[in-house]
Amino acid sequence: MLQPFALLLVAAALDDAAALYRKTDYTAALRALGTPSVPAELELAARCHYGLGELKQAAVLLEQAIAREPGRASLHHWLGRVMGRRAETASVFSAPGLASKARQHFEKAVQLDPRRGEALSDLFEYYLQAPGFLGGGRDKAASLLDRIGAVDPAEREFALFRLAEDRKEWDGAELHLRRAIELAPKQVGRRVDLARFLARRGRIPESETVFEEAAALDPNHPALLYGRAETYVEGRRKPAEARALLERYLKLDLTPDDPPRSDARKLLAKP
Repeated sequence: MLQPFALLLVAAALDDAAALYRKTDYTAALRALGTPSVPAELELAARCHYGLGELKQAAVLLEQAIAREPGRASLHHWLGRVMGRRAETASVFSAPGLASKARQHFEKAVQLDPRRGEALSDLFEYYLQAPGFLGGGRDKAASLLDRIGAVDPAEREFALFRLAEDRKEWDGAELHLRRAIELAPKQVGRRVDLARFLARRGRIPESETVFEEAAALDPNHPALLYGRAETYVEGRRKPAEARALLERYLKLDLTPDDPPRSDARKLLAKP
């Protein structure tokens, strides 16, 4: 058993590592952690490896943490994310098993913590995108709507948008995005979602208007800079402005919730 002073040292190291993680300095955070042993350290180390793209190591650490604390929802949620990411690049033989594990851990996370909004959203996306033989399906996705709405009404509207978009019900999809904005008028990301949707539908002037509305809220918001730049790159429009937006993005103090700098550099490299 650790003595009180040793416990303080462990807590201090975890705090230092968590601060570095929030700045996306994953390598430095791992150095600050040293050799993780307790579930909180193992989880943070796994998140760092996930951020570095080291998915197998992240899975090993999360499995060790779950063996020590099986009732911790965040561990199952992150293992679901890791397994899902691994499934995306796995062989046709390995991908189904990894995808099923992702679903099982997402389901376990929301069972342990029904108000864990990010886990609900991840499970919703899994159900929506995965085929039936892997446990997916629109009906399963729709069954989560009320639970999502109980945590975040605007996110429920976004989920309804995703369902409508999947059915190619474009008018309904737009309506739900606009309702999400009404419910969360100060969230820049909600307007970025609408602007990107409008651009995909070829409604460029309307998309630009909504991007400007988002910029009026926060001209340097990461979601705005990255989302607007990606929209221009995908639409093969305004290459100089896209480059300028991405260069501004790369100078920001990003968080683990933002698209990684590596993704922004890939966009910069596109013709």
